[in-house]
Amino acid sequence: MSAESTESTESAEGAKTVLITGTSTGIGLATAVAAARAGWHVIATMRDTAKAGALLAAAEQAGTTVEVRALDVTDPASAAACLAGLDRLDALVNNAGAGHVGTLEQEGVEEVRAVMEVNFFGVLHVTKAALPLLRASRGRVLTVTSVGGVIGQPFNEAYCAAKFAVEGFMESLAPVAATTGVTVGVIEPGAVASEFVANVGLPDDALEQAGPYAPALAAYLERTRGAFADAQSPQDVADLIVDGLTAEHPAFRLLTSEAARAFAGAKLKDLDGSAVQTLTAAWVAG
Repeated sequence: MSAESTESTESAEGAKTVLITGTSTGIGLATAVAAARAGWHVIATMRDTAKAGALLAAAEQAGTTVEVRALDVTDPASAAACLAGLDRLDALVNNAGAGHVGTLEQEGVEEVRAVMEVNFFGVLHVTKAALPLLRASRGRVLTVTSVGGVIGQPFNEAYCAAKFAVEGFMESLAPVAATTGVTVGVIEPGAVASEFVANVGLPDDALEQAGPYAPALAAYLERTRGAFADAQSPQDVADLIVDGLTAEHPAFRLLTSEAARAFAGAKLKDLDGSAVQTLTAAWVAG
């Protein structure tokens, strides 16, 4: 089946339609297959459809099909083109994103801006394009954020800023969208065993280049390796997202594991910020 196959559209006639971003790997791939198995017509999007092989193979192995479309979330014209021609859309899962490790003194503001473009403005472009269709279907928007959208984490300044922005935007949008019948929610994973961490762009000589921040970065990386050694699987997160698509009264915030709930809970009850600062300072202590 080709990446632009119409076979899945025909076989899913009458099914509810969900558009999922960032489906070439990880959570997005697993969610696309899980949603298709649950009976959804899945429009699985990615920037480069030449990378759809793993998704299409996984869908075939699961005995289902997905429709693949090209979408660069940072380009509003691409979002409009991706949604063009759709008669109905029942749900949107904003999953596309990119990790980033760095600290302000040692990187350009343009690098921070690029992180915001993918992780924040990308969510806005796709959601804005989808809302008219979602109003018509009284559908829902689920956005994959992170526990990094609740607690700022060392060497994740740009990434956490973007995820904080997504959380604030969606929390503010939710009651407004609800007046038109659209449900808005966020999905907050903790550590997930996927290619996401491998794609943060940290060079092999990062410690050599870190200068005065080298001891802190070494401690952070050691702590992070430990955290991801016991990471949640993409499939576990995908199953929860699919549940969120069909729940009659979904909560606004869905934390995907006990570890994520405990971590985010430390912030939500920390009124003066001291508990979080004590927690994250330990990550960078030599």
